Amino acid sequence: MNSLRHLHLKTTVFLLAVASVATAFGDDTTAPYNGGKCVNPKDLKGKKAVLADIPKLIGIGYFNATAKGIAEGCADLTKAGLPTEVTTDGPTVGDIQKQIEFIDNAISRGVDGIFFAANDPVAISPVLRKALKAGIHVIGYDAESQPDAREWFVQMCTPDGVAKADIDCLVKEIGSEADFAIVTSSLTAAGQNAWIAEIKKYIATAYPKLNLVTILPAEEDQQKAFQVTGQILKAYPKVKGIIGLSSVAFPGAADAITQANLIGKIAVVGQSTPNQMKPFIKSGAVKYDVLWNPVDLGYAAAYAMRAVIDGKLKPGDTELDAGKLGKLKIINGSQILLGPPTVFTKENVDKYDF
Repeated sequence: MNSLRHLHLKTTVFLLAVASVATAFGDDTTAPYNGGKCVNPKDLKGKKAVLADIPKLIGIGYFNATAKGIAEGCADLTKAGLPTEVTTDGPTVGDIQKQIEFIDNAISRGVDGIFFAANDPVAISPVLRKALKAGIHVIGYDAESQPDAREWFVQMCTPDGVAKADIDCLVKEIGSEADFAIVTSSLTAAGQNAWIAEIKKYIATAYPKLNLVTILPAEEDQQKAFQVTGQILKAYPKVKGIIGLSSVAFPGAADAITQANLIGKIAVVGQSTPNQMKPFIKSGAVKYDVLWNPVDLGYAAAYAMRAVIDGKLKPGDTELDAGKLGKLKIINGSQILLGPPTVFTKENVDKYDF
């Protein structure tokens, strides 16, 4: 248990370290533009643009879905007379240094734009600034950098929306007076840290007797999430619920509950794709999966990139025309809001395929 509490302390330290990034995740529609500036980009208005998509990692369902969305967005833009090509590549593990290498390689290739989902909001920022200085447009999605290191960021939904949905779903299962734990992605993930901050704020006012006992990282590794969940159950035997705050932390935690024959005794909620969680929803191990549509997230990022390239998205704008997704609101100076989260359950999970 001492090792778990040591990790809990490390989590607190990292939350403070990225606070300046995480505070950018509110929903202020009046804030001035705070994104970066692309220096002397090529004039590609209406011309072919070659883009690189470099997510946290490749080969998992969630980022397969965002890549699909970016590709579909680029295809629709091309059909509309705006030729746009994209290639998705990145590390096979959630490693920020490897991700930086992929971005550096894209800069060297002279791509016209880079999409990213950051493994570390601070560590990734210098190489993104390098891209901007090289005349390469930079758009983020899913996981932020420092704001001045990219032009725009497509925000899935507001952190308080995710936090409230997670906690309200958890309370439906375990009640408002119980212990629960969080299995997050990395200790430096700005999005997850913003959700955690909002979870703490929400339970303090709405469910003051709901007790968060520990927060542990799975480092974008489903097997580690499985192991960490087992450690939590041993160290905190009174725990009644687990929140898995990533697309691999959630199924890893659900699998641990399943293998321990604790279905119906320990609740698990969190964020992952419906396809990934469908077996656990069908088995009863999971009742609620809280997420946005990652295909739409990627699609919106593609439209944001093309709008920047064509001069149609500028500092001071209040919305983005995102094609079939309609008009998306701009918040916090330079974030494009996709919308509220969706809750997947046994009643609706078969309607989705991503």
